[in-house]
Amino acid sequence: MKLMSRVSLAAAIAAAALVVAPPAAAHQPVPLGPAESSPAKGPLLVDGTISFALFTDIKRGDRRGFRFRLEEGDRMAVQLLILDRPPSNEIRNARLPRVTITDPRGRKTRMIINERTEFYEPYGGTDYLYLSRVESDAIPGEYRVNVSARSKRVVETVISVGYREVPGEVRYP
Repeated sequence: MKLMSRVSLAAAIAAAALVVAPPAAAHQPVPLGPAESSPAKGPLLVDGTISFALFTDIKRGDRRGFRFRLEEGDRMAVQLLILDRPPSNEIRNARLPRVTITDPRGRKTRMIINERTEFYEPYGGTDYLYLSRVESDAIPGEYRVNVSARSKRVVETVISVGYREVPGEVRYP
């Protein structure tokens, strides 16, 4: 078989594999910038059971916020991560971002930094550290999440929400 025929055949097989291959499971990325300085100004994750990863780079004085909704019978699952590279992974726990979740009844839960568990995300080829994980039965309604920075150095931060790997809707104010 000629080289061009082999290349064409290989390209056709690769294209067919892409068409029938299921999509890779990964949290949907959602950027959080300076304009999203409070939950009211931040995005709304319409279904908080769907996997989202909210990315932000923050330093002392910066605030970020977003919201997510849950229904009766859902689980509330939120994780706080940072990139596992300097300067983020060199910052002591007391200076890492503070994340507070307010449930629909107004009860606040502060995510306590109680781990530094390595996590390799293969789709982006990125190393992270889990800092905190919160999971509980959901109270139906809208949750508000506040993120505040405490380090004078920029911390590359990810707040992960949800657990179902399906497409989800994000609304902006």
